[in-house]
Parts: sequence; structure tokens; C-alpha cells
Amino acid sequence: MDAPQTSTSSVGSAPQASLRQALLFWLKLGFISFGGPAGQIALMHEELVEKRRWISERRFLHALNYCMMLPGPEAQQLATYLGWLLHRTWGGVAAGVLFILPSLLLLVLLGWLYLSYGDLPWVAGVFYGIKPAITAVVFQAAWRIGGRVLKNPWLWAIALAAFVAIFAVRLPFPLIVLTAALIGYLGGRWRPACFQLGGETASVRADHQPALIDDHTPPPVHARFRWRSLARLLVVGALMWILPMAILTFCYGWQGELTQMSWFFTKAALLTFGGAYAVLPYVYQGAVIQFGWLTPTQMIDGLALGESTPGPLIMVVVFVAFVGGYGLQVFGPQQAFLAGAVAALLVAWFTFLPSFLFILGGGPLVESTHGKLSFTAPLTAITAAVVGVIINLALFFAYHVLWPQGFSGGVEPGAVVIALVALLILFVLKRSALQTLAVCALLGLGISLW
Repeated sequence: MDAPQTSTSSVGSAPQASLRQALLFWLKLGFISFGGPAGQIALMHEELVEKRRWISERRFLHALNYCMMLPGPEAQQLATYLGWLLHRTWGGVAAGVLFILPSLLLLVLLGWLYLSYGDLPWVAGVFYGIKPAITAVVFQAAWRIGGRVLKNPWLWAIALAAFVAIFAVRLPFPLIVLTAALIGYLGGRWRPACFQLGGETASVRADHQPALIDDHTPPPVHARFRWRSLARLLVVGALMWILPMAILTFCYGWQGELTQMSWFFTKAALLTFGGAYAVLPYVYQGAVIQFGWLTPTQMIDGLALGESTPGPLIMVVVFVAFVGGYGLQVFGPQQAFLAGAVAALLVAWFTFLPSFLFILGGGPLVESTHGKLSFTAPLTAITAAVVGVIINLALFFAYHVLWPQGFSGGVEPGAVVIALVALLILFVLKRSALQTLAVCALLGLGISLW
């Protein structure tokens, strides 16, 4: 169980990977996985493909392409997929959990420090610099995704329509996603050339060395699709969702805050096509506007903390839940921290449960349909719509950061300067979001103290 099945030809000089070695690696990755999805995927590639040679380049890219077609955090799903491929179901579960565990604990701690000491002058100065930087980072996300996806007028039109739908018409995010999926499905039938999804983007090196799971290694037995295995996993997954939801409903009622948080973030987990930035508008609509779990300023601050900690950016939902539970004092005024921590754990459970099910249950099935346009065209259209939605989110952040008192109150000069510096660092100097946040935090602290 500790090692995957490999062909005789690929074992040769290829290394071995025990379950213990894998667990230590996934835990290490959870602590050092800064830099967003791109940085986390690059780190996994360097460690698993180039250094450890646990998996070949082609098999790694095949897994990555699959994860990028699913809703949810692709880096965490890729870790789960590779752990599953190497060491069966428990290997995948352990890889996915260890990848997010350090970030979960750290964000709970930072959330408590933020609510307890956020009014201190130096803390306020740091956040004064981070908020304009976050606005620039969101604009960069729209630019990056748009450059990868918007390859023709059809996809540009979908992005523009999505922006108008959420900015002017104020349609809910799920409706925009479903409409884009329908357009993509029909477009894949009528204009297939306009909805092609890019295939594998890197070639295999000429000096290919054998890997533990190599290009031609037969799929392990557990990675072959079986209806019985899928049905069993779906039953187990359904129980893992239904039982805690039933307990919450029994204890607090369906309209209880913890119950509604769990239900809301279950829906959010199924709508995260295009990465964490794609679901942030939906989280904002629900957590800030509909339920009032936190303020717009706290939402921006939470995104800043999410960007500056390891793990997937979608972990910002942990901060949202902690602030919401802490402020609502579900367990009474003396147990505010406990309420926030329980809310954070519940939201993490309901947010990531679908990702594990997609990988463990859907991996073999989706791989058999990989490259079929009827499957990929709706996802291409959804990703195009996500670009318009992210631009709306960036404009929302810019309004609240650059005009904190509204247009009538005038622009905030310091915030404008920091935002321009952040854009320069991201687009001209090509630095990471974490480096940008660090520089802008120092700028904000200096301006605030001055």
C-alpha cells in the first residue's frame, strides 16, 4: 500500500517513496507553499519531478490539467491527486490535509490577533499599505487569467457580459457561472474552434530519467475507474456532509449562523472555477452584503492575510468564518475565540470536502474524458466569465481603498501612491504577490507614522 505499482522498465534507477517520506514532504510543503497557485505548483514540480523523481513530467502535467478543469483550489487538488496516485486513498487524504493544515492554524491565530490588536497604530499602518497592494494583486489576477483564456472575440464577449452582469445588473455569481457554462456547451457544438482548451503546455525533456511513476507506467489498480468504487465513495462523501450538517441543524436550526456558514461555503466550494479570485465576489456578496459576517474592510484585510500566509488563497474563507463566528459570539461573550475557531474548522471542512471527492472519486472518470470538447468547452467559457467578475472585484476594492469616504470625500493620496508602486512591482519588475505585499506594508507603515 505504501508504494504505487510500477512497470519493470521504469523502476530501474528510479527512487522509491515510502508513505512516511511522502507524509513528511506534504507537511513540509504546507509550511513553505507561498506564492499562490503558480508558486505552489512550481514548487511541487521542482520537488516531485526534478529532484525526487516520484512522477514524470508528462504524468505531472496530465494531473495538473485535470485539476485545473475542476472547481476548487488546483494546487491543493494536485497535491491530493499525486498523494492518491502514490499511496492510494489515505495517501491522497493525507496530502490534501497536510497541504492546508499549517495555513488553517496560522489564519485562526492571525484572525485572533487581528481582532484583538488590529487598532494598534503600527498594525493599522501595515494594513494601510497592504490594502492598495491587494487591489493591484487582484487586477494582476484578472490580467493573468485573461491573457491565458481570452483568445478570441467570443471569449472576450463572455468576459464583458459577465462584468456588466455583476457590476451593473448585479446578477448573483452562480447564475453567471451557469449561464457561461451553457454558452460554452453550445459554443463547443457550434463554434468548436473558439472554445478549445489548451492542452499540455510543456514538452518532455530529451534527457528524461526514469521516475517512480513514469510516462508509460501502467495506472495503479486503485486509479482505474469502477462504478462500484465511485458509488461507495459518493455514499461516504454524502454522509460526511449530511451528518455534520444535520447536527448543526438540530443544535442551532437551519437559520443558525454556523449552519448557514456551512451551507454557504459548500456552495462556494462548487463555484470556484478559475481559482480563488473567482469565488471572492461570491463570498463578498454573501459574507459581507447578505449575512454581514464581516465588513468590507475586514474582507480586504483577510485577503491580505491570505496572500501573506502559506497554502491556497481560498483559505481566506477560514479568516472570514473566524471573524464571523468571533463577532457573532455563538457560544456567548466569554467564548468568542472558541466560536471563531469552530466556525473556521466547519468552513474548512465544508469548503474542501468537495475537492477531495472530485479527486478520489472523479479522477479516473474525468481522465477518461480528458480532451473532449463537450467537457472542456463549458469550463473555458466559465473561466472567461471569471475574468469579468474579477475585474468587478478589483474595482470594488479600489473604490473602498482609494476613496475610503466615498467619491464625495476625495481620493486618499497615500493609498494611490502605494497602489501605483504595487502595480510597478507586479507588472514591470515581475515580483511575486508576497514580495509586493511586504514592500507595500513597509510603505504603509512609513506613511502612517509620518
